[in-house]
Amino acid sequence: MNKTLQEFREFAVKGNVVDLAIGVIIGVAFGRIVESLVGDIFMPVIGAVTGGLDFSNYFFGLSSNVTAMSLEEAKKQGAVLAWGNFITVALNFLIVAWVLFLVVKAINRLKRQEEKKEPAAPPKQEVLLTEIRDLLKQRS
Repeated sequence: MNKTLQEFREFAVKGNVVDLAIGVIIGVAFGRIVESLVGDIFMPVIGAVTGGLDFSNYFFGLSSNVTAMSLEEAKKQGAVLAWGNFITVALNFLIVAWVLFLVVKAINRLKRQEEKKEPAAPPKQEVLLTEIRDLLKQRS
């Protein structure tokens, strides 16, 4: 049992696991920012441009018992096909994917600029070996 606990401790504190955990936490926080961007900024603008069109409340009742006009009430009455909600979620996904694409594209551009700016300096070992070689050439 003690060996298993020690193995688990080694696994949990490995760099990759900690890095992954940090990545997930940052991803969740970034996801909330993007959700707010979509829900609070983009979707109201799209709604204003389309005359207040909101797909999230469009549905088709799958039984004759469904007579409600709102999706929430209709779900209480029976089975519904919430096609409007699907369209809303799909649009949100496309907007989130586009924003993430732009972020990754910007990061990649910055990386390429950094690579162009700084030529890679040779490692210290190479520099020292080159100096030793040159000194040996001078002696002979």
